[in-house]
Amino acid sequence: MDLSGLIAYCSALAIAAIIPGPQIVAIVAQSLRSGYRLAGWMTAGMVLGDIIYLAAALAGLAYIAETFTTLLIVIKWAGVAYLSWLAVQFWRADPTAGSIPAAHESGRSAFMSGILITLGNPKSVLFYVSILPTVIDVSRVSMADALLLAAVTGIILSIAQYPFALAGARARHALSSPRAVKLMNRGAAVCMGGTATAIATRQ
Repeated sequence: MDLSGLIAYCSALAIAAIIPGPQIVAIVAQSLRSGYRLAGWMTAGMVLGDIIYLAAALAGLAYIAETFTTLLIVIKWAGVAYLSWLAVQFWRADPTAGSIPAAHESGRSAFMSGILITLGNPKSVLFYVSILPTVIDVSRVSMADALLLAAVTGIILSIAQYPFALAGARARHALSSPRAVKLMNRGAAVCMGGTATAIATRQ
């Protein structure tokens, strides 16, 4: 893999990462509702989801997608169901409690939801299936190249997405009255529901 190909990949990924989509909306909703810690875990899950798609693309994503179509559909709808469930929890949350129930305040669940959101997002699939091969000759990528691509993917996506978690968390701390918390809960519910709808309706 030559340097020009790596630079082209990094540039294309950075542009794709900063375009608002279901992932950014979900990060902001999570940080507004539960603070930076869980939003950070969700973002980490999203980054891992992208690295999984990168690895699949390098291994032949077109073949994988054709062979495991049912599995990909199941993953997509599992993500939709989980986001819809979160939307209901956010909408029904007690504004005087300050957080969602303890059972849901889990870094692990936020991390897994981040993975599901990315794996169920057609935008991610499109990037790695159609754009990646145009900037990098995937047939000539060595193991060292693959590890480098995974590393720069994680770095670029983290730089692009973590600021949204921070911004949402700061807004959350600035608004602490029960009325403001209720509005944030409802806003997070709408964002999560909208994310689920966007993923469900995209092909």
